Amino acid sequence: MKKKIFRSIITVALTVMVASLVIASSFLYDYFNKQQKSQLKDELTLASNNVNELGLSYFDNFKSSIFRFTVVDADGAVLYDSQADITKMGNHLDREEIKEALGQGRGSSSRYSVTLTEKTMYEAVRLDNGDVLRVSVSQVTVGTLIFIMLPTICAIVIISGFVSLILSDKMAASIVKPLGELDLENPTDKVVYEELTPVLSKLNMQHKQIKRQMRELKQKSDEFELIIASMKEGLVLLDKNGTVLNINVAAKKLFGVSSYSVGASFSTVCRNEKMDLAVKEAFLKGHTELREEIEQREYQFIINRTESDGKVLGAVVLCFDITEAAFAERQRREFTGNVSHELKTPLQSIIGSAELLENGLVRLEDTDRFVGNIKNEATRLVTLINDIIRLSQLDEGAESAKESVDLYEVAKEAVEVLSALASKKNVSLTVNGGSTVIVGVRRYLYEIIYNLCDNAIRYNKEGGSVTVTLGTQDKNTYLSVKDTGIGIPKEHKPRIFERFYRVDKSHSKETGGTGLGLSIVKHAAAYHGAQIELLSEENKGTEIIVKFPQ
Repeated sequence: MKKKIFRSIITVALTVMVASLVIASSFLYDYFNKQQKSQLKDELTLASNNVNELGLSYFDNFKSSIFRFTVVDADGAVLYDSQADITKMGNHLDREEIKEALGQGRGSSSRYSVTLTEKTMYEAVRLDNGDVLRVSVSQVTVGTLIFIMLPTICAIVIISGFVSLILSDKMAASIVKPLGELDLENPTDKVVYEELTPVLSKLNMQHKQIKRQMRELKQKSDEFELIIASMKEGLVLLDKNGTVLNINVAAKKLFGVSSYSVGASFSTVCRNEKMDLAVKEAFLKGHTELREEIEQREYQFIINRTESDGKVLGAVVLCFDITEAAFAERQRREFTGNVSHELKTPLQSIIGSAELLENGLVRLEDTDRFVGNIKNEATRLVTLINDIIRLSQLDEGAESAKESVDLYEVAKEAVEVLSALASKKNVSLTVNGGSTVIVGVRRYLYEIIYNLCDNAIRYNKEGGSVTVTLGTQDKNTYLSVKDTGIGIPKEHKPRIFERFYRVDKSHSKETGGTGLGLSIVKHAAAYHGAQIELLSEENKGTEIIVKFPQ
């Protein structure tokens, strides 16, 4: 801006200077012409008086380097010329000043002389004898005048140019300085030039609008960052080239990357060929979904292309941990299949025995045996249905009335009920400890003790033992059921609390049970916020400890 102002001032100064020189030259030119014309008339008057008196003899001793004198007769013939040979001069009757002098007594003109090839002013007067006396002088031209004044003009131009440069620089600096000192944060606080008031007011308004929009944008950005940071699902934003624009904490943890992954290609963040292909397919088709297992957990990836005004902006990658959901779905399918199988087995036995009795195909002495089989299978069926109902209630998490329950009394009750089964299996069943009161649901606590003891009896050895121990440790209440049974192989330990899971499926008929006991224990313990600890060695027995929080 300063350069533009500087150039403008210099241009104006030079223009004014040139115009001034042109005007001054014009005035000088007019002044010199008037002076020459006045001198020419005075000289003509003086010479004409002398010629009228003395004749052409006046010019015998006359010398003039400035003025030229010419005498022409009435016919235009040159009688005398002070600077040229009259024999070589033509007739002058056609000259304007001669015509005017012969006709009117005086004449004047200005023209280029054919003889002297320069611009000349002429003044002529008719003499008393009828001849014409003409005086001429070379007229000062503009070029001549400028040439004469050239040293002065050069001096003026140099001095004026130098002064103009200095003044222009200072003026430009003084004009620009207030603009440079403007407070752009508050442009209307100090208005130096009134002409800038509308511009500065508009700038101030736009500045406030931009600040407001920046605050709103930052607020929305912070809200967005807070939302995606608190998301349990992984979120990755990509541009149209597949470069990571943003990635939340869950996605970083999933892919095992840091914040420096922003700006990197997604293929380097997630080194998975299937994911890379899924992203490319999403850019082509608009949407893709993929299920993939990462570090023993199952994830579902949903990839959507983002667009605006028909242009592809990028893609959004959502990552959902569906391990539990997938596990629950598998468990549901397995549970459905197992329930169908477990229900079908006793029903087929009941139906088969009933058909044999109905058709009279059973001998009279075997009738009691078949009736007993029907009763046992029906009882087994009812037990299975009751266990399924209990599991369903625990799955639904329906709130049940809690009360103060003495685990020692509940344990004695469960042991008493199972004493007949223990005697049949030749297994000793004892309870150790004293009164231990916790807040919980009595029937759920009973199910825990009953099922743990029932399993310990069924999978025990002949002449073995089952010990139920109650007590407190680290201010927590614990329940321990320890047996001397067959134990649990290491590879089966993670799954024994699954529904219908049996370590030895070939002996499931012999041991009895529904296969839901330990699953009920797991859910009932979880309902009370308790933790289960399993200690078991194959052929050395098993101990299951349930720790209830205070």
